Amino acid sequence: VIARTAAAGYPVRSLLLSPQRLADLTPAVAALQCPVHVASYAVLEAVTGFHVHRGALASFGRLPLRTAGDVLAGATRVVVMEAVTNHTNLGAVFRSAAALGMDAVLLSPTSCDPLYRRTVRVSMGQVFSVPYAFLDDWPAGIDEVRAAGFRVLALTPDPAATDLAEIQVAPDEKVALLFGAEGPGLTEEVMVRSDERVRIPMAAGVDSLNVGAAAAVECWVL
Repeated sequence: VIARTAAAGYPVRSLLLSPQRLADLTPAVAALQCPVHVASYAVLEAVTGFHVHRGALASFGRLPLRTAGDVLAGATRVVVMEAVTNHTNLGAVFRSAAALGMDAVLLSPTSCDPLYRRTVRVSMGQVFSVPYAFLDDWPAGIDEVRAAGFRVLALTPDPAATDLAEIQVAPDEKVALLFGAEGPGLTEEVMVRSDERVRIPMAAGVDSLNVGAAAAVECWVL
């Protein structure tokens, strides 16, 4: 994850490592030009107050945020998240987006920060490989996505929505997938701005999937 952060151009500030990690650095991390602090696990645990440090911690500076227009330019497959405030879920979505060929992720202003440490870790550093931006004007920002030529599909467990298996998408068609937060899902004012409501069919009395799992399914199908 540290190597991926550096490769994405984020400026490194310093490393805090255990002796075991220091002896086992990848060439990319060992080549970083920054202060390197080494401490025993006992000291690391004393610093944090509990056993959380896995032996390799890095501090990086941020890069300027991209605009939605920047990340939409040249993209054909994007994921749009509304009010996803769970850092683990957002990290899982970024990892799936990277693995399954999505070009960008767009976020509502109420979504959590992709560069929060847990999101970075859960995504295995893929928050740095998938361009992202916040749609500051929400939910009107969905109209900006549609104006860029994207067909917007809103994911919902509503039985009246179109079965995912019935969706036909041309290889060069621009498509945006809308996902809501765990529990409430997408708001109605967002869904009315979509072109179509889509559901993943459920079996055995299950009403829905975790948003990270749903995003993985939808991204793979797309």
